[in-house]
Amino acid sequence: MNRLTLVTGCLALALASVPAFAGDKKGDPEKGKELFQQCSVCHNADSTEKKMGPGLKGMFKKPKLDSTGKPVNDANVLAKINEGGNGMPPYKDALSDDEKANLLAYLKTL
Repeated sequence: MNRLTLVTGCLALALASVPAFAGDKKGDPEKGKELFQQCSVCHNADSTEKKMGPGLKGMFKKPKLDSTGKPVNDANVLAKINEGGNGMPPYKDALSDDEKANLLAYLKTL
């Protein structure tokens, strides 16, 4: 019984750590800047002025996202990118995980 408990505990610990490592992608802001060119049709990167969507300058310095009112963090920004909404199309299947990590890295530089 002790062996089973130990194995189960180790397995649970290993599985619990997977999400922490999966979300730890740093991303490349330069690649994200290139990718953002597609977004710039609707979003300003160098101002907070609205185009079709909100201007994104300083987005990660704000306490809350303008569109959802949720705290600005990687998970909530990524959710907005993935799900879209309020006229923004979803990019969940259009962008790879690496592209999303690059885009997040770039948005943090604004």
